[in-house]
This record gives sequence, structure tokens and C-alpha cells, in this order.
Amino acid sequence: MIKLFWRDVTLAVRSGGGFGLALIFFLIVVVLVPFAIGSDQIMLSKVAPGVLWLGALLACLLSLDRVFGLDFEDGTLDLLATSPIPLEGVYLAKVAAHWLTTGLPLTLAAPIYGLLFNLDFEVRQLLFLSLLFGTPALSLIGSFGSSLVLGVKRGGLLLSLLVLPLYIPTLIFGAQVARSAAIGQNFEVPLVLISIVSLITLAILPFAAAAALRINLR
Repeated sequence: MIKLFWRDVTLAVRSGGGFGLALIFFLIVVVLVPFAIGSDQIMLSKVAPGVLWLGALLACLLSLDRVFGLDFEDGTLDLLATSPIPLEGVYLAKVAAHWLTTGLPLTLAAPIYGLLFNLDFEVRQLLFLSLLFGTPALSLIGSFGSSLVLGVKRGGLLLSLLVLPLYIPTLIFGAQVARSAAIGQNFEVPLVLISIVSLITLAILPFAAAAALRINLR
């Protein structure tokens, strides 16, 4: 599993479809928002948590079709299915690689991008924590969606349609953490809830994704 994990990390970095593309897309979203809603700093600080979370969520979608797609096309996934590594382990290794090359860079970049919205240091800290606890759920759910559309022509659009509704709880709780901190309300509850979402997906989705992979590989 460790070798598979580092293999996927290396391929993501070499192909250019990992953190670089996601960070650029994230930055574009953040830069375009002030043009759409105006330069009012008070308004920007109010919408910043939702915008930053939405930008990170959409940036995660960019590389989801590559999680299993490339290995399916070149036959590597068939070899992995017959290897001693269970498909649940294959799924977790690929999720970890996706999070390291996409989710973690977005988490580190969000507090920096938050400066463009005039966010306080404390709010940016909590934004970082919410993304740190929430982006694993994005990778877990997205990789599960990738296993469902395996082998489907033009599956990228279908993947987005399947995954985006499942992202809603993570988006709501994640944005609520920074929003609550910005207005002086209790942020512990949404932070705990987003952690629970990540833990639930970690407990359930490896088995669901493995079942989907077995069906698609038949």
C-alpha cells in the first residue's frame, strides 16, 4: 500500500494534474469573486469562508477522474485487483495520494488566499483547521465517485453530478466554522461535525468503493 501511495503521488506530480492545477484554479476563483460582488471589504469578509470552501471543493474535482481512470485504462487496476492488497487498501492508498497532492496544498493555501478577503488571523486559522479536517472527506467521497463511473465514456461530467450533492454537508459545516468565528459565535460544533463526516466516510466508503470496483472490473 505504501508503494502504491508513493507511486500515485509521483505520477500526480509528474503529470502536472496534481497540486499545481488545483492551486491555480483555486486562485482564479478567489480572484474573480471580488469582480463579481464588488470591492466592499465588509461584504468580502462575510462571504470569504463560503467562497474559499467552495473554491477548494471545486478544485478537488479537477483530478478525481484520474484516481482510478488511468490505472483502469492501462490495465494496472486489473493487476491490483489480483494482488494480495485488498481493494479497500488500494482505495485508501489512492485517497491518501489524492489528499496529499490536492487536499493538503489547498488547505495550506486557503489562509494565504484569505488575506485577499481581509480575514482576521484567527478566522484564517480556523479556516485552515476546517479544511484540514474536511478535505479528507472530499477525497474519500470523490474517489468513491470515481470508482462508480469507472469505464464510463465522458465520465467526468457524471462524476461531478454524483459527487457534488454528497459534498454538501462537508461544505456547509466547513464554511460554518470560519463564519462562526468571524461573528464571534461558537465554532466548536461545526468543527466537530465536519470531523464526524470525515470519520464516517473513512469507515464506510472503502468497502463501498471496493464493491464498486469489483463490479466494474468484471
